[in-house]
Amino acid sequence: MSYTLHRGDALTVLKSLPDESVNAVITDPPYNSGGRTSSERTGRTARAKYVTSNSAHDLENFPGENRDQRSYRSWLTALLTEAYRASIEHSVALVFSDWRQEPTTSDALQMAGWTWSGTIPWIKPASRPRKGGFKQSAEFIIWGVKGSLTKDRDLYLPGHFIASQPRKDRVYITQKPIEIMQQLVQICPEGGVVLDPFTRSGSTGIAALREGRRFVGVELSSHYADVAEQRLRAELTKNDFVLAGPEE
Repeated sequence: MSYTLHRGDALTVLKSLPDESVNAVITDPPYNSGGRTSSERTGRTARAKYVTSNSAHDLENFPGENRDQRSYRSWLTALLTEAYRASIEHSVALVFSDWRQEPTTSDALQMAGWTWSGTIPWIKPASRPRKGGFKQSAEFIIWGVKGSLTKDRDLYLPGHFIASQPRKDRVYITQKPIEIMQQLVQICPEGGVVLDPFTRSGSTGIAALREGRRFVGVELSSHYADVAEQRLRAELTKNDFVLAGPEE
């Protein structure tokens, strides 16, 4: 399998992709969430929104967390429109979201042309309890299809996932579990191309390579592009070995 990692703005790079060159879109865009008011949502960094003050890790911020609700929907619609154009018929788009942005994410998906086909809960057992109320232990994967699902594959995937965010060797603030990503990439036919416009630490790409899919990623942050490049390259070469020569 192979991968291509583009460094730059997601919308700009997507416009350069050929028509009908992608088999699945799986991505975790910046949520532009994490606050009750407009100033809280647009005036804080990603780390300030999504990392507790007593957290043990000090991971790099990521860009794109300063849009209000209307500009977020407009921007995400434009991006998913380009992803739709670049996808073949019957392709599936999977877009991560939180509970605040789930409604506007499903709007953007449909406005871009995808047929909204459902919302998949991702339950995180290790999430923080909430005193006096319900635990916010879920994120969501909004998914849609270009046209309709193909009937040619004997494929049955779960309607929900249960997994905690990675703790050991974590390299990205909102890093997704590889075990979930490996199941998600199976929506792409074997040997097909998985596109992720927000590659970050490269988890989607690693899952795609492990499951026999090709990967095309885009990353704006030079820091996370370096992280993704290192992890993807390591994934491709982890089974390499050198034959021993004759013993002296």
